[in-house]
Amino acid sequence: MRIRERRGIWIALAAASLLLAAVSVQVRSAEAHRDEGGGASVREIRIEMHHSAFEPDHVEVEPGDTVRFVLVNTDPIDHEFIVGDTGVQLAHERGTEAHHRRKPGEMTVPALTTRSTIVAVPEAPGSTLFACHLPGHFAYGMAGSIMFD
Repeated sequence: MRIRERRGIWIALAAASLLLAAVSVQVRSAEAHRDEGGGASVREIRIEMHHSAFEPDHVEVEPGDTVRFVLVNTDPIDHEFIVGDTGVQLAHERGTEAHHRRKPGEMTVPALTTRSTIVAVPEAPGSTLFACHLPGHFAYGMAGSIMFD
């Protein structure tokens, strides 16, 4: 990877981190409900992938929440949904994994399909990122944030 490309990735990650501190948007489509066994509440958040962007691209949840992200890819191309801090995002941006198997917080969402993944949010307040790292997608701006405070 050329130095210019590495510098661009670090600048994008730094900008995303600053954005996390500045933006806090409630997701209107989110619903809290009990799981089928009457256990802990699971919050469901729908995120649409359209024109190589996430909508919404910023969500707010409570610390300790369990979130089911319903990912709707309306594009005629594949995308992915990777949840994690700056280190996770950088590792995936540099990585070569073409497709992700069903792993919490890391999945490929094929063109014109809907998939879901469950993510356990840490108990302590904070934030994390989600992004698509298929070639060129992150550089295009396909990233967002999850705030939990």
